[in-house]
Amino acid sequence: MTGAALKSTETFEFTPENNEWAQGQIKKYPEGKQASAVMPLLHRAQEQNNGWLSTAAIEYVADYLDMPKMRVMEVATFYTMYNHKPVGKHVIEICTTTPCWLRGSDDIVAAATDELGVKMGQTTDDGEFTLLEVECAGACVNAPVCAIHKEYYEDLTPDSMRQIIKDLKAGKELKAGPQNGRHRSEPLGGPTTLADFVKAEG
Repeated sequence: MTGAALKSTETFEFTPENNEWAQGQIKKYPEGKQASAVMPLLHRAQEQNNGWLSTAAIEYVADYLDMPKMRVMEVATFYTMYNHKPVGKHVIEICTTTPCWLRGSDDIVAAATDELGVKMGQTTDDGEFTLLEVECAGACVNAPVCAIHKEYYEDLTPDSMRQIIKDLKAGKELKAGPQNGRHRSEPLGGPTTLADFVKAEG
């Protein structure tokens, strides 16, 4: 299943909670500069709209910020963080930029596509999983990496990528961060710089 195209016939409006949040975002900027809030408002609209931006949602944000609709459409279509067709319950975003590619992201993609039975950019028939390719997740030191539900899963191997998907299918809680046992971006086995000093201070 590849999802539906943008539909101009749909309607969209912020919930009261999101409307209050959006007003708070706009107040962060000087009078007449409310357009500066376009990216966070688009992101919140996407969250409310089950993970994707319909034409109605984009146009609603444009009207909300008193911006030309085409300007908001330009922002929404420029950044890969915005989805333009329905997505699954679990969106798996795999980074394939150079650092991740050098560390084996092709194998991570192959494992995920094989485990889910879909290609990049597609959603499983049951609507549970969408697999997306993203440009630079900003966690190069922990490459290869993927993002799921606002959390990063780093130092991936094909086996750990498959296990993450299996755990999601089983409804298990995932452990974010490095999947190889290291702490954040420290070397495996712990820090090696100033180790004696840290030990003495600790």
